Amino acid sequence: MFQVENEQKVCEIGGVKFGGQPGDYPTVTCSSIFQKGDRIFDGKRKQGFDEKKATDLLQTQDRLWKETGVPGMADIVANSGDEFKTYIDFVTSVSDMPFCVDAWIMKPKLEGAAYCAEKGLLDRMFYNSLTVWEQDLETEIREIADIGVKHVLLVAFDQEDQMPSGRIAGTQKLLDAIEKVGAEFESIFVDTSVMNGPATALCSVANRMIKEKGGFPTGSAPSNGSYMWKEAREKWGFKGWAAADAALESLSACLYHDMIFSGPMAGAERIMPAVAMANAFQATAVFSETGRLPKDPNHPLLKLFPDFVDNLKASAGN
Repeated sequence: MFQVENEQKVCEIGGVKFGGQPGDYPTVTCSSIFQKGDRIFDGKRKQGFDEKKATDLLQTQDRLWKETGVPGMADIVANSGDEFKTYIDFVTSVSDMPFCVDAWIMKPKLEGAAYCAEKGLLDRMFYNSLTVWEQDLETEIREIADIGVKHVLLVAFDQEDQMPSGRIAGTQKLLDAIEKVGAEFESIFVDTSVMNGPATALCSVANRMIKEKGGFPTGSAPSNGSYMWKEAREKWGFKGWAAADAALESLSACLYHDMIFSGPMAGAERIMPAVAMANAFQATAVFSETGRLPKDPNHPLLKLFPDFVDNLKASAGN
C-alpha cells in the first residue's frame, strides 16, 4: 500500500532528514513567518516586526518538534534582499531549525540565497523555489548554482493538465532545465502544487509517481487549499475550519508527502500534533506490511507510543 518499489533518495538539511520510503522519517512541517498578514507585524511591514511575538512562534515550533518528533522548518518570506538579511539574522539567532528563502520574484530570492552563502548557512537553507512559470528559468538555475545553493525545491504544475500527469510533466521540465545548464545540487525536492483542498489528493498521487520514477523527496502546500476555503470559516467558525485544515495536513502527511508547507507558524500547535498522529498511523501500516519500523529514532510512532511499539515487536516475533 505505502511502499515504493525503487530506491528512494534521503536528503539532509540542517540535520533533518527528508525522503526515503514512507514510514522511515517523519514528515517535515515547513511553516511560514514574515508572510503578508503575519501577526508579528503590528503595523505596516516597513515599520518592522514584534520580536517577542516572532521569538514565541519560533520557540513554540521548536518545542513541538521535541515533543512530537515532527521536525519544523521556517519558510522565511521576504520582498527584498534587505528584508531577507534582517529576517535570516533574526531566525538563526533564535533557533537552529532549517529554513528556506521564499519570495515571489527572482531577485530577492537570489539576494537571500547569496546572503546565506556569505553567512555560511547554505547547509541549513533550501531555495524556495524553481518554478515552471519563471520566464528566465535557466538564468535562475545558473545564478543559484554559482552562489553554491545545495538544496532546491522544484514547484511543478501544468495549467493545461491539472491531473497528476501535468505535475509529472512540470517536474521533468524543471529537471531538464537543470541538466541543460549543467547545475548540480545535493538535494532536489518536488512540490506538486496545491490548488484547493480536494486537489491535494492529486498531489499525493503525483508524489508517488515522482518517487517511483526518480526517488525524489516530495511534498506540497496543503495549507494553500485550506486557507483558500473561506466558506468553511463562514459556516463553522474557526474551530470547524481548523479541524478541516488539520485533517488536510495530516492526510497529506500520511500519503507520500516527505514535507508539507503547513501555512503560518501560528498554526504549529494545531498542525504538528496532527502530523505526528498521521505519521504514527502510516508507520504502523508500513510495519504491518513489511515488519519494518521507522529509521528515525525520534519518529512519532517510536517517541509517542513506545508501549504499542513493544507490542508490535512482540506480535511480529510470534
